[in-house]
Amino acid sequence: MKIIKKIAALSVIIGFLISCNKSDKADGYGNFEATEITISAENNGKLLQFDVEEGATLQKDQFIGYVDTLALYLKKEQLRVSKMVIGSKSKGVLSQINVLNAQLKTATTNKNRVENLINENAGTQKQLDDVLGEIDVIKNRIRSVEIQNAPVVNELKSTDIQIQQIQDLIAKSKIINPINGTVLTKYAEPNEITTFGKPLYKIANLKTMQLRVYVSETQLSTLKIGQKVTVKIDDEDTMKSYNGVISWIASEAEFTPKIIQTKEERVALVYAVKVDVSNDGSLKIGMPAEMWVQ
Repeated sequence: MKIIKKIAALSVIIGFLISCNKSDKADGYGNFEATEITISAENNGKLLQFDVEEGATLQKDQFIGYVDTLALYLKKEQLRVSKMVIGSKSKGVLSQINVLNAQLKTATTNKNRVENLINENAGTQKQLDDVLGEIDVIKNRIRSVEIQNAPVVNELKSTDIQIQQIQDLIAKSKIINPINGTVLTKYAEPNEITTFGKPLYKIANLKTMQLRVYVSETQLSTLKIGQKVTVKIDDEDTMKSYNGVISWIASEAEFTPKIIQTKEERVALVYAVKVDVSNDGSLKIGMPAEMWVQ
């Protein structure tokens, strides 16, 4: 009887220790990451100014530098001169159209006057036919001049489009930082020759970090987007805690990444979860951390 009581007591103690051990295990393990953006050159040329240093904090829409635009400026001025020459040709044609429009207006007035005379039996049909014939001749001459002027108008439109394209390239020669963030990597230096698409620097917003953890299917029922959790990182002899909010839960399962735990766990199917955590400066990209639901 005493042996049975001792076995029962021992079983209770073992059960208690096991439950305590379970409570000391985090609900998820993973690493911090951030949305990294690589800023690239949008034009070819010499990098005349480039005020970027690794670790520096940049503001959205901050002017960083620019690529040499002298060649583009000269091309733009050349197109403007060409537009003035083409415009002078078009002015001569337009003056002819203005004269013809004035004649058409006079002929239309005569037509109305003759129609009124006919209504009062004071005019003849021949007078009206003569005026209508004159109107048709003037309209045909206007159409002819417009056809002659069409190539000049198209040339003007083409020149305007080319000027707009040059202006767009000049605007893209300015390097404007797109987001608030910290410079992670610098790829170029002032006075270097850059080309379209060449990376200049990499930036990420480190004020809010994302902890990507992996959980099993059985844990999904206890997690939801917007749920508050606790995130812990190693801090000397203890664990440092942060408040986190679940911002994303994967809809499909995947195999556990190789960096996670044992060989047995790596072949298991898990779901990725992202937790947003406000960064006090201690959190770094790639840093390991734990997620605690309770």
